[in-house]
Amino acid sequence: MSSNLATKLREGTKKSHTMAENTGFVACFLKGTVEKTSYRTLVSNLYFVYSAMEEEMEKHKHHPIVSKIYFPELNRKESLEKDLTYYYGSNWRNEVAPSAAATEYVDRIREVSNTAPELLVAHSYTRYLGDLSGGQILKKIAQTGMNLTDGQGTAFYEFKTISDEKAFKNTYRQAMNDLPVDEVTADRIVDEANDAFGLNMKMFKELEGSLIRAIGQMLFNSLTRRRNRGATELATAD
Repeated sequence: MSSNLATKLREGTKKSHTMAENTGFVACFLKGTVEKTSYRTLVSNLYFVYSAMEEEMEKHKHHPIVSKIYFPELNRKESLEKDLTYYYGSNWRNEVAPSAAATEYVDRIREVSNTAPELLVAHSYTRYLGDLSGGQILKKIAQTGMNLTDGQGTAFYEFKTISDEKAFKNTYRQAMNDLPVDEVTADRIVDEANDAFGLNMKMFKELEGSLIRAIGQMLFNSLTRRRNRGATELATAD
């Protein structure tokens, strides 16, 4: 049985994908405006999301549907722990907590796992395919925007056990297309993927306030330096 689920998900989530990319936080990020405080908060939230998702995927690794797209090499929890150590220090576990949006996201993953495990496919697709597709670009943006050296604070984007990301994505998509699901279940998975994009957008929107404040502070500091420099130049001229 072939469900063509990968194709249905790509087509069925186009609008949600575009909306997510157009949130203020993501749009600024893609343009190179990366502020470390809001970024590390995102890393913290993703840690809780991936921890929940990977725990539930592991729980259902023998499920007739989930098992087909269960690839432990995609797991991000350990890499996020490395990044949290970089951003918060060795005591990071006492420093981080999920935001309201991250908590809602985690709760949904747990609910799906308990009531309809096949919908975990949607959450896996939404996060992992995005990580594989744009990871290297986002890594470079983060490194440039926060003046990071290679390997610092960007472990999340590194899939060290996957040698060919393009080939792996093809394998993953084929596994999704071969899932033993009927049309009704496929549609439910697409709906869940759109909901997952919505949950991601809520996390991004939470970060916009701190990002805007940070940008405002940077502009204020820049203007202050210019004024001070101008005053110094005038004093020197006198």
